Amino acid sequence: MALVDLVMPKLGESIMEATILKWLKKPGDKIEQDETVLEIATDKVDSEVPSTVSGILSEILFDVNDVVPIGATIAKIETESAVETQPPVNKPVETESTVELQQEEEEAVADVPYVPTNTAGVPSGARFYSPLVLNIAGSEGISLSELENIPGSGNEGRVTKKDILQYVEARKNGAPSAAAKTQQKAVTETVAPKTEQETRPSTSQEVITVPKAFEGNVEIIEMDRMRKLIARHMTESKHTSAHVTSFAEADVTNMVLWRDKVKNEFEKRENTKITFTPLFIDCLVRVMKNYPIVNSSVDGDRIIIKKDFNIGMATALPSGNLIVPVIRNADYLNLVGLSKAVNGLAANARNNKLKPEDTQGGTFTLTNVGTFGSLMGTPIINQPQVAILAVGAIKKRPVVIETNQGDTIGIRHMMYLSLSYDHRIVDGSMGASFLTAVAKEMENWDVERKW
Repeated sequence: MALVDLVMPKLGESIMEATILKWLKKPGDKIEQDETVLEIATDKVDSEVPSTVSGILSEILFDVNDVVPIGATIAKIETESAVETQPPVNKPVETESTVELQQEEEEAVADVPYVPTNTAGVPSGARFYSPLVLNIAGSEGISLSELENIPGSGNEGRVTKKDILQYVEARKNGAPSAAAKTQQKAVTETVAPKTEQETRPSTSQEVITVPKAFEGNVEIIEMDRMRKLIARHMTESKHTSAHVTSFAEADVTNMVLWRDKVKNEFEKRENTKITFTPLFIDCLVRVMKNYPIVNSSVDGDRIIIKKDFNIGMATALPSGNLIVPVIRNADYLNLVGLSKAVNGLAANARNNKLKPEDTQGGTFTLTNVGTFGSLMGTPIINQPQVAILAVGAIKKRPVVIETNQGDTIGIRHMMYLSLSYDHRIVDGSMGASFLTAVAKEMENWDVERKW
């Protein structure tokens, strides 16, 4: 008999932790190799963790809703094969070191585009704070002076994620933590004497916030995990990018007529439907090659131009939440390839079968608000991208048509487009020019085109 560790698998380059959603097995259950043991969730997608060996589940080390670092042992499986494992005596020490190392890596590479203003300044001392710690401090209302007096358990006294979360928990419970005592002592020793009224505001920071009471006939619904992540991501995007939205109108009659003409034969021959989304993406990437600035990201004072055209498409989940799977190298795909990619990712999203890598690496996002009947929208940029295009519902309208014989009025298929872009690096003239070019590309769709 031997005990084999089941570890939290690596789920992507930028993912450093995962939340346990559900255990499908309990201690004592027999498990086959590659059989799913538990379901987990990251800030990207939900996934399943299979067993690496056959045996009996001996021990579960984490509960549902626990956040576990990548690489940490989450369960032990008893197997008959002679698999050598680490000695039990040394295991706790190694596990603790591994978890601490993962926490340090998480703090170093965590995707935290927004650092709140009250902690963004340079500390007065030589102490280093990771972006993750600064972000937690900002969201919890911890001032920089308060942060400087939190004891750190990391290397050279660095405040780790564990330290600040313990401090926040102690403060919420009203318990005078070691950090709070240290802070009070430091304030007493280093700050000049103040009056009672002057010192009172600093202590008010530790007052527990009482949940707001609502009068009348109301229903209170707690956000689910996905909605919390979306809320945080959208708020951070607004704080990170200077959002500007431009609008344009496109006559997509040629595109509508072409699709109506080929959709039956296309589905019969290619065994997949052709929607408007792959047509929009085809036009989009053609124009993007002439406007490389919209296919970029910002790193401090540097603009990172992306050479790959990885187009994210906002997709609605059955729960009503949105997720953005990514079509990689969209400029290399013809309409058949784009249609199969769009339909495949959409189906996987609806059936909760997206892989973590399916939502990573996007360089530009397209959202079809017209699917839900909206004429237009003002989408929020999907960080760290710098632009997002929304296409509205296609409606028949009477419009003026210019001909060689003069102007006339005709019924055309019209659609509004809106482009939200980061005004830090995309000026209004550039954003408007790009949007106009996309509209013209759609209007000039070749009705005789072969896919």
